[in-house]
Amino acid sequence: MKLNNGLGHLGYSTLVHLGDTWSEMNASLREFVPQVKKRISPNEPFAVSLRISASSAKALTENPDERASLAEFLAKEDLYVYTVNAFPYGPFKGEVVMERVYEPDWTTDDRVNYTNSIADILAEISPADVNPSIQTAPLAFKPNVAGEPYIAKFTRNAFRVVAHLRNLEERTGRRVKLAIEPEPACYLETTDETIEWFTNRIYSRAGISELAEVANIPLSEAEGAVRRYLGIVFDIGHQSVGFENITDSLNKIVDAGIPIFKLQEASSLWVEELTHDKIAALRRFTDTIYLSQTSLKQGGTITKFLNLGEALDAYEANPVPSEMRTHFHVPVFLEELGPFRTTRFGVQEALAMHRETPLSDHLEIETYTWDVLPPELKTGDIIEYVSRELEFVRNELIG
Repeated sequence: MKLNNGLGHLGYSTLVHLGDTWSEMNASLREFVPQVKKRISPNEPFAVSLRISASSAKALTENPDERASLAEFLAKEDLYVYTVNAFPYGPFKGEVVMERVYEPDWTTDDRVNYTNSIADILAEISPADVNPSIQTAPLAFKPNVAGEPYIAKFTRNAFRVVAHLRNLEERTGRRVKLAIEPEPACYLETTDETIEWFTNRIYSRAGISELAEVANIPLSEAEGAVRRYLGIVFDIGHQSVGFENITDSLNKIVDAGIPIFKLQEASSLWVEELTHDKIAALRRFTDTIYLSQTSLKQGGTITKFLNLGEALDAYEANPVPSEMRTHFHVPVFLEELGPFRTTRFGVQEALAMHRETPLSDHLEIETYTWDVLPPELKTGDIIEYVSRELEFVRNELIG
C-alpha cells in the first residue's frame, strides 16, 4: 500500500511463502496475498513484494502468457508489484539452504543475467508510477572472497547491471533500481564495510570511469547513473545482529550519499543476558534450514559466529557474562519471544527517523523464518502474522 506524506510503499515479502518455482509462487501469490489485502488495504491498491527465483524468472521470460496472466491477476485483485526479492537464486523452502543462499554470487554471469531478467520483467509488470526495486545478495559470502581479483570481478558485474538498467530506462521509460542487501558473514556486512565499498569502488574516480567504460557513456552520465540505479537494502534486523546503533548507521549511510532503495523492517532474536538455564530453549532455534549468524558481546568484545549453535557452544566452554543477538527473523510486532527479547527497538528507531524525513520509498517486512519458529511461539496462521506486522509498521508511522 502507498502511505501518505511521502512515506512510501509498504508491503510484505512473499519470500515467506512457498515459491521456489513459478507454479509454487503463483499459487502462493493467489492464495495468500488477496487475504492479506482484504485485512490491511481493502479499499486501496496493495503493494506486492514478489519473490522470483531464477527458475521463475526463466518461466516468466519465456512465456508471455504467464506474464499476461500475472498482470491480469494483479489488476483484478487491485495489487501492484513494487519490488522483487531476487536474493535467493535457487531453492529457499523445504531443504537446507545455509550459505548456498548466496550462490551464484556476484562474480558470476548467472547472477548478472538473472538480475537483468528480473529488471526486464519488472519494467513490464509494475505500474508506470512506481520505480520498482530489485533486492539482491551482498555480493559474496565473506569466506569465499579471495583477494582483489574477486572483489574487482563482482564490482564490475554490478556495473554491468547498472548499464543494463540505464539502457532499459532509455528503451522503455521505466526506471528499475538495484538494491544490494548487507548481511552478517557476507562481503557487505557492516554499515562501515558498505560505505567503504561504495566510496572506494563505486563513487571513486576509478569506479565512475569503469562504469563509463562498461556502459559506453561519458563520465558525466556515469556519475549520475550510479546513484540513480545502484543502492542498498537496509535490513534493520541484520544491522542489529552486529550490535550497530541503527540511528547512527542510517545517518552514516545518508551522509555517504548511498541511496536506501528499500528499508526492511526486520527484528532479530536478542538475549540480554545469556545464562546456562536459557541454553536448552535457545537450542530449539538451531534446528533450521537457514544460517543463524550470531554475535556474542562479552565485555567490550563482539565475537561473531556463523550459526547460533556454535555461539552457544562457545559460551558453554567459557560462560562469562554475555549478551547475544542472532539472525533469526521474528515478527516485528513482538517485543518479547517467550523468555527472550527481540530487536524491535531498532525497527522503532528507524521508523521514527523515516517518519521525520523519509529515508526510502520502499518499505517491507520480511519474516521468512515464520515457518521454522518453535510451534508454541505461533499464535495464529501466516495471514494473521503478516497482517499484524503490517499493522504494526503502519501504526508506528501514521498512528
